[in-house]
Amino acid sequence: MQEELLFCPLGGSGEIGMNMNLFAYGKPNDQKWIMVDIGVTFADDTLPGIDLIYPDPGFIIDKKNDLLGIILTHAHEDHIGAIAHIWPQIKCKIYSTPFTAVLIREKFKEKRIDIGNNLQIVDLNGTVDLKPFKIEFITLTHSILEPNGLRIETPVGSILHTGDWKCDPNPLIGDKIDSKRLQEIGKKGVLAMICDSTNVFSLGRAGSELDVRKSLLNIMGSLKKRIIVTSFASNVARMESIFYCAEKTGRQIALVGRSMHRIYKAAKQCGYLKDIIEPIDPRDAKKISREKIVYLCTGSQGEPMGAMMRISSQVHPDVIIEKGDTVIFSSKIIPGNEKKLYKLHNQLVRDGVEVISEESEFVHVSGHPNREDLKDMYNWVKPKAVIPVHGEHRHMIEHINFAKEMQVPYPVQVENGDIVKLYPGKKPEVYDKAPSGRLYLDGNVSVEEDSKSIKERKNLSSNGYMEISILVNNKGNVHKKPIISFKGLPVTEEDEFIYGLEESIENITKTFSLKSKKQEQNLIDTLKISCRKYSKEKTGKKPFTNINIVQI
Repeated sequence: MQEELLFCPLGGSGEIGMNMNLFAYGKPNDQKWIMVDIGVTFADDTLPGIDLIYPDPGFIIDKKNDLLGIILTHAHEDHIGAIAHIWPQIKCKIYSTPFTAVLIREKFKEKRIDIGNNLQIVDLNGTVDLKPFKIEFITLTHSILEPNGLRIETPVGSILHTGDWKCDPNPLIGDKIDSKRLQEIGKKGVLAMICDSTNVFSLGRAGSELDVRKSLLNIMGSLKKRIIVTSFASNVARMESIFYCAEKTGRQIALVGRSMHRIYKAAKQCGYLKDIIEPIDPRDAKKISREKIVYLCTGSQGEPMGAMMRISSQVHPDVIIEKGDTVIFSSKIIPGNEKKLYKLHNQLVRDGVEVISEESEFVHVSGHPNREDLKDMYNWVKPKAVIPVHGEHRHMIEHINFAKEMQVPYPVQVENGDIVKLYPGKKPEVYDKAPSGRLYLDGNVSVEEDSKSIKERKNLSSNGYMEISILVNNKGNVHKKPIISFKGLPVTEEDEFIYGLEESIENITKTFSLKSKKQEQNLIDTLKISCRKYSKEKTGKKPFTNINIVQI
């Protein structure tokens, strides 16, 4: 039987976020696997009580004895956020560059998981030999430190997995994109390129961090009162720019928010942020006059517990905001966050605070490739096949059309769970389907999409809750009135509602003699139907109803 080279995305294809990609090589019954990235996405208001969502790893857990390692391209949450939740089930080696490794260690430490020597640090532009795969890390540019593309070399050809990237001629921190090495790889031949699709609809170039710094300096130089900048904590180049602008405008700087402090420390630990002023404690910043301070804080997406939301609501213990101050949102508005962000903007403006965002000034550039950046990558690498990932279906289909314009012989459209045979065969194609799906982190327990806890919580949030306790004596007769409580029902006349409910319950319980468990269960089922029907008639809501039979 001939060896096969396979690619299978379990997350990140058909959505932006929770990236997880698998590669396999070997004879059909004896294949070795590697995983590239292991990310999360964040839940919205439709999933009450759920924060994180990540790909269902069941398919690869079944093959964990043949999983050689997890290779991480960079440290964004949509590429590393699920590692502490999934790794205990597979316990393989993890490979990453130094900055990513610092943040990974922290994740395991928070979860109190001992990974021992399983985390292997790879030098920038280093290689990892996991026979039959040889993986080379290639320096790219993105909106975080140490973003890497991966050249995955196999006995039948090489794959380039781009990870997240853009072409930034002046990234400010870290090296420029290694276009020379990408061209060399292209000349040797690339069987397939797995490529970022996020900005495929955007014309021109993504832009440079240096240009953002110049613009921010102009803006901040013209402001007279307190300045609060909110940005993605992971963008260390942007962080350095705010430090730079603070120093140039004669201001002190304070960091606000746990993520901001965590990334600052990690960057320092890895030898970055060397030539900047020292930040001061936000508690000490209270003593500094308004025109001499800049706060750099988390919460750029209007997160309810983010520092920016707490500052704007005047509930932050260390930072106040007053009329005449300015807030700069140095970040992109992520689709889906518009409603809560505009609510935050409106609240600030109503309080007399000036709001500056990407809609009004040049204060942000994306970390993903626009069409001109993509053209550069295609011209350097000249792949035989392209598989677009890291995008919704509309992005990936547009990327397929773009690849055809770029004369790529074999663009392949995939979604989560598709198994693509890259070799052998005349051309790469989807030939099988792996089980795929999502897991929700509910508290600290992973549950499936149709889990009972999520269904019940949705029901509670939509319809409210009712609890009824029936007291029964040792002869099996109902004793006195039922005990009724409810939450979340639109009841205006409470006494009238309860009186009617009591009457309905008493009429039903009269017909039952509770001398066996079966009779008890029949009464519970009958009361549940009756009480929900009564509530529907009176309020329009059918609440989640719990009936207790209490023997006295």
